[in-house]
Amino acid sequence: MFYEKELSALKRAGRYRSREVVDTALADFASNDYLGLSHNKELHEQTCKTLSKLPLHSSKASLLVNGYHQIHKDFEDALCAANSFEDAVIVGSGFNANIALIEALVRREDILFMDEKYHASGVLASNLNGIDVLFFKHNNMQELKELLEHSHAKRKVVAVEGVYSMDGDLCSQEVFEICKRNDTLLIVDEAHSSGVIGENLMGIFDYYDIAIESNHIKMGTLGKAYGSFGAYILASKHIIEYLINRAKPLIYATALSLYDTLLAHNSLKFMQHNRVSLHEQIQKRQKIVEEKLGVKVNALIVPLLVDDNKKVMQIKESLRKEGYAVGAIRQPTVEKAIIRLIARLGQSEEELRVLCEKLAPFVIK
Repeated sequence: MFYEKELSALKRAGRYRSREVVDTALADFASNDYLGLSHNKELHEQTCKTLSKLPLHSSKASLLVNGYHQIHKDFEDALCAANSFEDAVIVGSGFNANIALIEALVRREDILFMDEKYHASGVLASNLNGIDVLFFKHNNMQELKELLEHSHAKRKVVAVEGVYSMDGDLCSQEVFEICKRNDTLLIVDEAHSSGVIGENLMGIFDYYDIAIESNHIKMGTLGKAYGSFGAYILASKHIIEYLINRAKPLIYATALSLYDTLLAHNSLKFMQHNRVSLHEQIQKRQKIVEEKLGVKVNALIVPLLVDDNKKVMQIKESLRKEGYAVGAIRQPTVEKAIIRLIARLGQSEEELRVLCEKLAPFVIK
């Protein structure tokens, strides 16, 4: 066996992972389907009905070789209107979106400044093509400011997340002003914030009421709050034009499926039409978490410190037997093992309340 020793070491450390087929009978507090739209049959049926009237149901090719359809363009235009950006392009996944952005934008003599807790896809991208990258301490704006002010890079690119996927905290509002003052491109990964925070549920730009500037780049996924699959990049026309000509995941991959694109567009319309109700439901769940667990969250990610790899798995399995699915997150994804609870709208407030009561005794304050 080629990797028997490595697998044995992972098992001893409590870091061994395996796939588990989804049990739809469980109350789902583990997935990133924040608004519960993956279960919305009306959106699914509406999408299928529209798609069935078209002469084809597959993208068939890349965006640049006969694979760019009106469905793609309509959704990109709608995203631009909803987020006040000039232009957009959709891509196969959030992972590929980060690869596309970082690999294409950070050229020779440029420097990438990345929050140390940025998503693994961005970290992977920073290892490509000899990219010069400097990591700054999580949300430490003073350190970032000093790094930028002392940098002589040809171009400077900063990468942060709107809501960080494991801690659930927000990026600092100050990062927008720092990047503007230092003439720096700013990439904001909105995977966990788009659809969840902001007056219009459009994410961190919306939450902080940021006026969109030419140095702003927003990336978001469609496989979380949107209940679909894929991702998008929003930026100035200049940046999108450059990415279409240089970003390999856009050039060399088949365009996003028509079903996923149309479903995500329908989800966007749903968010816009039900904004007030969705806000109220999110706030109620945040209140339950604070009351029962003493944890105040700005979005729907609830990280509960356990600090024991084996114990988090035991807690996860124990709750599974009681009918609940939660995330058990271990190193190296996080520094210390956590139970990751998603207070998603797909489950009732009462189910969340009961689960929080069950989790309370295990949480390290």
